[in-house]
Amino acid sequence: MTRGQKRFILIVVDALIIYASGFITQFFLENYIDLSLQRMLVFLTAIWLVYLICGYATHVYSILNRFTDYIALWQMTKNLLISYTISVIVIFSQRIVFSYRFILLSYIFSLLLIGASRLIWRMTYELKDVDLMGGAKSIKAKRTLVVGAGQGADLFLKTAMRSFKDIDVIGIVDKDPVKWQTLLHGVRVLGSEEQIPEIVKNYEIDQIVIAIPSLNLEEYARVYDICKKTRVKVYSIPKQEDILSGQVSVSKLREIDIVDLLGRQEVELDQSSLYSNIQGKTILVTGAGGSIGSELCRQLIRFSPARMLLLGHGENSIYLIHKELSMSYRNNIEIIPIIADIQDRERIFQIMAQYHPDRVYHAAAHKHVPLMEYNPTEAVKNNIFGTKNVAEAAKEYGVEKFVMISTDKAVNPPNIMGATKRVAEMIVTSLNESGKTRFAAVRFGNVLGSRGSVVPLFKEQIAKGGPVTVTDFRMTRFFMTIPEASRLVIQAGALMNGGEIFILDMGEPVKILDLAKKIISLSGYSEEEIGIVESGIRPGEKLYEELLATKERTSDQIYEKIFVGRVTYKQPEEIEEFISSLLDEDFEKLKDRLLEFAKQE
Repeated sequence: MTRGQKRFILIVVDALIIYASGFITQFFLENYIDLSLQRMLVFLTAIWLVYLICGYATHVYSILNRFTDYIALWQMTKNLLISYTISVIVIFSQRIVFSYRFILLSYIFSLLLIGASRLIWRMTYELKDVDLMGGAKSIKAKRTLVVGAGQGADLFLKTAMRSFKDIDVIGIVDKDPVKWQTLLHGVRVLGSEEQIPEIVKNYEIDQIVIAIPSLNLEEYARVYDICKKTRVKVYSIPKQEDILSGQVSVSKLREIDIVDLLGRQEVELDQSSLYSNIQGKTILVTGAGGSIGSELCRQLIRFSPARMLLLGHGENSIYLIHKELSMSYRNNIEIIPIIADIQDRERIFQIMAQYHPDRVYHAAAHKHVPLMEYNPTEAVKNNIFGTKNVAEAAKEYGVEKFVMISTDKAVNPPNIMGATKRVAEMIVTSLNESGKTRFAAVRFGNVLGSRGSVVPLFKEQIAKGGPVTVTDFRMTRFFMTIPEASRLVIQAGALMNGGEIFILDMGEPVKILDLAKKIISLSGYSEEEIGIVESGIRPGEKLYEELLATKERTSDQIYEKIFVGRVTYKQPEEIEEFISSLLDEDFEKLKDRLLEFAKQE
């Protein structure tokens, strides 16, 4: 049935209800009023015509009736009241003798019957897939336990009843004792969160859905720890900010991710300073197709730049981030994909001359530690000379701010990757001059879920049946989510004066062994089923990472989770002299010279 046909049926139903209400009223009041059939029909026709006009004016007939709510019912009530009021005014002004008892009672009947018709229509949609005798919806429907009896659960249950043929919600749990044994959309709140294992066993639950989108990280971890005792699959509805922003529907169930358990409470950013720093500007992001670079683009574009320049070497990754951003922002912001290699000095200078960016976020780099141990020349060319090209081009063409993404591996580096990033920091900070381009670097640890990181590696090993390999059971690393790191980088860029190396507070270090155990559990397996083996430290790896060398340490926090390190600076001439002959060295001498220079503090 088309939408137009449904609208026509509703108009006919409303007309019949208004006329029926009049005849019902006449039946009840026939001993009390003297009203001719002709006069009654004229009155009811006038009511219906005015109600029809009001309905079109207020879009009542455009509402999807399976989604009728109290707002729609209130609008219908007002439309009907307006119709009767106008009719009464006409009767009064024309001095027509009419029964006001008839008017009042017919209004009440019309209101009740029109409201009932909409609710019956909605109930028909909601109950058509439900077995009213209490049986399962289908043989394949998964018996589901919902955690939370608040707004998130309310929205989820509405969607589940209407759309999910493979979900049979058996019960709800909630920590509030007041809600126990109450009903939400006909589903009983069976008890507390601590009773989840018992309920799963007694009711033969197949899956659990955590339906509390506003849950903080500590509570989330607590609830998940209870759920994982059951060995059934655990899902969650999307986060509150994603639902409110319209990015996803509440019905989009997602599996619990390691980010949910290791992430931290988000820092509230200084929105006004970020808007003044980004709005209306031309922003260039290098490495825009990478994990950090692409997230920087997603975060930066929210602050309404005039242009976003997405620079990267890999055409496929640049295509994907350009396509993603264009879907939401192409009507308001110019988004330009640029394929370029930062090692190509002439091309980088040409890009700066063509677009004259106001802000540069330099995320392009080789970051894989063991791989760079085998390819030190490539690490030097990309991380040192590539950074030098972008930074010097930025200064040449008057970029206002230049922010380089660095790493905790630049601290006392025992490996090529860390050493090249430390030299890149030196280059960037040495170019800072008063009254010219302001340069800064932001240093942080590992990000969860980035390409080539330990998390996707563990997931791949688990998918193959194990075992999970940990290089050393004592090894620890700092971890941060990609969105959190990107937001703090942008905040640091707004706060910079020039010449700083910002350090992001990474929280407490995480044992890689504990991380492996959590990911195995999230995948629905036990340690015994998958296995964890020690594989030995790879070339260039540390047991423990640092964010600051001993001499760099500072207690000055300029913003929540953002510090400025007291870093030793080198003169541009000294750096230039060092790197000028670097690529002429043989393999071993290159590594030795690089590590020695990077550790000179």
